[in-house]
Amino acid sequence: MSRLVIISNRLPVTINRRDGELHYHPSAGGLATGLNSLDDSYNKLWIGWPGEDITDEWEKESVRTDLAKLKLAPVFLTEREIDLYYEGFSNKTIWPHFHYFTEYTAYNDDMWDAYREVNYKFFQETEKHLREDDLIWVHDYQLMLLPQLIREKFPKASIGFFLHIPFPSYEIFRILPWRKEILEGILGSDQIGFHTFDYMRHFLSAAYRISGHEHKFGRLHIEEREINIDVFPMGIDYEKYAHPDVNAATDRSSGEIRKLHASRKIVLSVDRLDYTKGIPHRIRAFGQFIRNNPEYIGKVNLIMIVVPSRANVDQYQSLKTDVDVLVSQINSEYGTFDWMPIHYYYRSLNFAALTTLYKEADIALITPLRDGMNLVAKEYIAAKEDSKDGVIILSEMAGAVNELSDGALTVNPQSTKEIESALIEALEMPLEEQRSRMITMQDKLKRYDVKHWAATFIKEQHELKDKNRMSNTTHLAGEALTALQKQYHGATQRLLFIDYDGTLMGFHEDPQAVSPDDEVLELLTALAADTRNRVVINSGRDRETLEKWLGHLNVEMAAEHGVWMKEGGEWHLNPNVVDGWMPKVHELLDNLVARTPGSFIEEKDYSLAWHYRSIDRDLGQKRVREFRDMLSYLIQNQDLQVLEGNKVVEVKNAGVNKGKATAHWVQKAPWDFVLGIGDDATDEDIFKALPPSGNSIKVGADRTVARYSLTGVAEVRKMFRSLAAGE
Repeated sequence: MSRLVIISNRLPVTINRRDGELHYHPSAGGLATGLNSLDDSYNKLWIGWPGEDITDEWEKESVRTDLAKLKLAPVFLTEREIDLYYEGFSNKTIWPHFHYFTEYTAYNDDMWDAYREVNYKFFQETEKHLREDDLIWVHDYQLMLLPQLIREKFPKASIGFFLHIPFPSYEIFRILPWRKEILEGILGSDQIGFHTFDYMRHFLSAAYRISGHEHKFGRLHIEEREINIDVFPMGIDYEKYAHPDVNAATDRSSGEIRKLHASRKIVLSVDRLDYTKGIPHRIRAFGQFIRNNPEYIGKVNLIMIVVPSRANVDQYQSLKTDVDVLVSQINSEYGTFDWMPIHYYYRSLNFAALTTLYKEADIALITPLRDGMNLVAKEYIAAKEDSKDGVIILSEMAGAVNELSDGALTVNPQSTKEIESALIEALEMPLEEQRSRMITMQDKLKRYDVKHWAATFIKEQHELKDKNRMSNTTHLAGEALTALQKQYHGATQRLLFIDYDGTLMGFHEDPQAVSPDDEVLELLTALAADTRNRVVINSGRDRETLEKWLGHLNVEMAAEHGVWMKEGGEWHLNPNVVDGWMPKVHELLDNLVARTPGSFIEEKDYSLAWHYRSIDRDLGQKRVREFRDMLSYLIQNQDLQVLEGNKVVEVKNAGVNKGKATAHWVQKAPWDFVLGIGDDATDEDIFKALPPSGNSIKVGADRTVARYSLTGVAEVRKMFRSLAAGE
């Protein structure tokens, strides 16, 4: 198998300096656990920061040598870079902004510059190691510019990207001054993964609204690349928490926890100190629960584990003060000599104590205001593997709720009333119901563990890589273009079918605003002047427009997808055309336009087209579905066809299409060179109607039956220039 190159801000090994010496120890976190769990069939290289500011060149070389033995490659960051890139842009700009805390977002150009510089530094280290067949997997919000940096230098590389935090709605994301650079950086990837469908949906919306990239079922096409945007909810190492390999029996704190649980119900809260976790809201809700339900005084304890984090950041210092004050207020108001409502620990716990807490706690209270996933919820459930009892109260705003909603009690974390009600329900829940809910969640988490998450992402990326490599469509450049030119110049009877919109001319919100420019007229004139050529403009345009724009040229034309055909300077009507259906459909489209400002009807002789180029894409697609539903009842038993093009829907006679118009000309002579080129779904009929030796060319990256592809109008013109000039 190809090598897997993992790139993340931190390596799975952290270096600390103690007493002047460097010490190595495993990094904490689900990412390191998940990716290290992949089986040995993956030949891995991991690139990242080792966690210590190392400036001495001899030390750097020593670290490189040590880490290379573990298949790790360090990126060394200076104190300034750590301050501006990591503590700065990553954690003072992206973190609050992507979690919807825009009031905490810092908009600072120096931090942005450092973010760009460090992403480039990661690229420079990556560039040293990459091989042709590597599978690259970039992780998280600290490295959102890296995929595009790799793409620019290695255009054929297979690059995956996973965002471990929420991706915000377009209305939030658009506020960032650097939104386009960040978006384009991520879009350098071939596969982009998120924890939930909501995050995926927000990203696709941003990609369309900011950069104009439309998707089809989560697939984007940018130039020659197909990009897969999908949901890959991250799991945990289930067995690690279900059957921990620690001797909790000899751990002092574990014994104290069991002793406490023998006399009281335990409500557990475990968080890193962060404003996204909703810790003050949770404390207030528990205080309200005690105040309104005095019968639980002396019977229930909230054990709060708050792990220190970013202590040098103002918001975190303020948050720590708020938490301290709230805990003191509730404990002083309701505490007795032998009972304190809240046991508050501002520190991390060892694994033995943590797993004991998970196993002993009757309730896990997990109510973040916004969380990408929240693995604590999953760890608690796994730790209940043997007992099967316990209740989890989970925020609607945590990514994990999408997987656990059938077993957890879900609450709005801003509602103290909902949290209070959930606490009462959890404390009074029968053991049988607890076990039923827990088993349901456990069965799911066992199957979708962290190994499954990593393996699924890599498998999907491999399949996408293989699919792109095995595509039947060849980009018309290099040797392929040379071969086409040779065939063209060696032929004596040539037939050229050329679409207009999206092929010769780009799209515009106003279809009448794309009359041919000088270059198009010159190209068509040159092609038509060659006596060996017959040029046919095969378009969905009406005949009046085509005649006005191109009628003076020595070209033949098919208008309205073949309703009208111009040969020998004369237009004639396809005999299969009828128009009795048009008034009813026009009335239907009038209603659609009345409800959709910015859309309009284009009336042709024997077809009707509804254009929605200037309206929101999603609204346009909704209206198309409505139109199709209404039309199905209106035109039953009539031989009509609905064609969906690029932001246009056209209704016409089913017996008429571009393919039949193409076949009409193909049968006229023994052509020794036939070419058909177009950009949308209606042009597929042209490609199918060409003879087996014909040259079909798709403009754009959508799926096609065409033999060749070109990226856009500029490449189309360049190709025709080379043919017309005899190059």
